[in-house]
Amino acid sequence: MDNVDLDVLRRLAQWRREGHKVVLGTVTRTWGSAPRPIGAMVAVRGDGSIAGSVSGGCIEDDLSDKARAGAWPTDVPSVVRYGVSADEATRFGLPCGGTLELVLEPVADHSGVEELLAELTRGHRVLRRLDLATGQAVLETASDRADTLSLTASELAATHGPRWRLLIIGAGQMSQYLAQMALALDYEVIVCDPREEYSQGWEVPGARLVTTMPDDTVTEMRPDRHTAIVALTHDPKLDDLALLEALKSQAFYVGAIGSRANQAKRRERLVEFDLTRDDVARLHGPVGLRIGARTPPEIAVAILAHMTAERYGFHKLEFEAPDAGA
Repeated sequence: MDNVDLDVLRRLAQWRREGHKVVLGTVTRTWGSAPRPIGAMVAVRGDGSIAGSVSGGCIEDDLSDKARAGAWPTDVPSVVRYGVSADEATRFGLPCGGTLELVLEPVADHSGVEELLAELTRGHRVLRRLDLATGQAVLETASDRADTLSLTASELAATHGPRWRLLIIGAGQMSQYLAQMALALDYEVIVCDPREEYSQGWEVPGARLVTTMPDDTVTEMRPDRHTAIVALTHDPKLDDLALLEALKSQAFYVGAIGSRANQAKRRERLVEFDLTRDDVARLHGPVGLRIGARTPPEIAVAILAHMTAERYGFHKLEFEAPDAGA
């Protein structure tokens, strides 16, 4: 599920600490055009306060009204649908007659929400199984990076946590901006830098720092189609080591900082090893979209924009990678 819902869980946990009753809603099915994806979450406090979103606001308004009226589940989870009829679709603001199904669960100690929040804060991926008859939840380690959400007559099973990974080679200033922004975009961020003078000063909460050699780090990660690798040291001895392994992997995005002239030299170096021309052609270098970026945070935006385009299959963009800073 989209880890942006981490904020929903934080708010929910805070409300519970303050003594409020809270219901957690999870989108489990959609038909037609739905405003929010499966897995989206919303928390509703007993006084009608809302955290998160499952629609453009109309469904949240209805949930809020029901909370204030006490017309919501108090003991065990329930399944509700919005927009089944044309009139309801109009009333609840669902586009094109879309339909939204939610599981609404009253949160209690046995819901395991605080434990789930702790695991997600550590960057872990968790499979949560909710017993619909009792409201009891069990947490398990997610076995892979595929998203799971299934609803049966007896159980809601949902995967939570970051689905995508970003390995950054180098712990310099630009890496700090890139890591911070990537965390906000639901990436698990790993930063690799064996240089003590850089690794000692690394301070980005939520991003894991490793000091192993870049090629060993890439090999150990076993990059899959949910992995991006970006080399930012400007040191061929480090960047090229990572790229040699990354370009042979299934990583959906492999990029390296450097001017066009330096990138041409890098490509010639890479084909001297066990990489084919097709392997090397996968390299995005200079890395990022050409948006006029010059400062480290601007270049980080350009890199993440390009990663996002590749992630969603927008390969043919009118932009080109920046020449200078990246």
